[in-house]
Amino acid sequence: MSTVVTAQTYRGNLYSAAAIADPYPVYRELRALGPVVRLARHRAFALTGYDECKRTLLDDGTFVSGKGVALNPFANRFSRGTTLNSDGDEHANRRKLVAHRLTPRALRSMSDAVEAAAEQVAGRAVARGRVDGVAVARSLPLQVVPDLVGWPDDEREHLLRWAAATFDVLGPINGQSLRSTAASLGMMRFARRIARTENVLAGSMGAEVIAAAKAGRIARSEASALMIDYLAPSLDTTISAISSALLLFALHPGQWDQVRADRTLIPNALNEVVRFESPLRAFTRLASDDTEIAGTPVRKGQRVVVLFASANRDETAWNDPDTFDIHRDATRHLGFGQGTHGCAGQGLARLEAHAILNALADRVERIELTGLPVWGRNNIIRGLARLPLELHPIGGRT
Repeated sequence: MSTVVTAQTYRGNLYSAAAIADPYPVYRELRALGPVVRLARHRAFALTGYDECKRTLLDDGTFVSGKGVALNPFANRFSRGTTLNSDGDEHANRRKLVAHRLTPRALRSMSDAVEAAAEQVAGRAVARGRVDGVAVARSLPLQVVPDLVGWPDDEREHLLRWAAATFDVLGPINGQSLRSTAASLGMMRFARRIARTENVLAGSMGAEVIAAAKAGRIARSEASALMIDYLAPSLDTTISAISSALLLFALHPGQWDQVRADRTLIPNALNEVVRFESPLRAFTRLASDDTEIAGTPVRKGQRVVVLFASANRDETAWNDPDTFDIHRDATRHLGFGQGTHGCAGQGLARLEAHAILNALADRVERIELTGLPVWGRNNIIRGLARLPLELHPIGGRT
């Protein structure tokens, strides 16, 4: 019989402005308290360690997503109908409807177009020299993702703000999530109108989802939810990863030199970027029955916060985890989740990030940080808001 462990209590605020701007000291403090920590402010358990997070994500029968993955009941109610907020056959059927567009084979058919777009983005950035790295990081996903989902060309101006808000409201009820509520509802209303008017690009994911609704294979309400489901993660997480990569290579010029000399390092470098600066901080799961995690009893109906970003810096799972090293085997990171709810769009994110880094490596000898980077404030997304850089061209030419 396993020993019952009483979880230590953390009374700080995991979602304060300071903890969002610099979360790693908070994660270290939580890990020091144990692999399962009671969050007094949020009435939930935080999973701080790599093993506990991974086991929980893989046990989707005991720790379910169908009751929502947010840390507040309102967001969980409004996110019904999404792939993120579903389990079992319901989840599999929703994912199957559009996931075929994100298979390796499907992505190979897109690779030439993505690489050509990346060449244009890199060329323009190097010609300017001094750039905001976040603007560079946004350029490629904003060309690729809305077309894939099928959003109409003339109605894309709010997509980034809406997508960020869609994540923000998945945190606790705090000032940050409340400020994002209007924008999140704006995304929902827009998606419902698009589904109702069928104003989507021909041949797109959105067109396929609407066709499934018209055929009665899914409810009409699911059509709009599924379009949001794939748009928001495919923008913010990719933008976060690319901009973090630019920052990290500016801070580690020797590793940028190695990538320029050997492009086969890029895939592993991207894994290390996602491990080191995880785009997603955390999602929750709900215990479907009485259980235990690392000896700590978890009751049916109890919510657990799976801290992806803490797991990816866990000292018991990684050697020297606070050091960025593109030669580290980081393939087992949890930055894209794990198990049945692992990010369906991670292949597309990798394709885009690989393409832009490869295009920049053809042109840029050195990435220089010219000012202080500014981290954005979002309950869920770890992403830069501003990244002042100078891109020094190879041989002084653009």
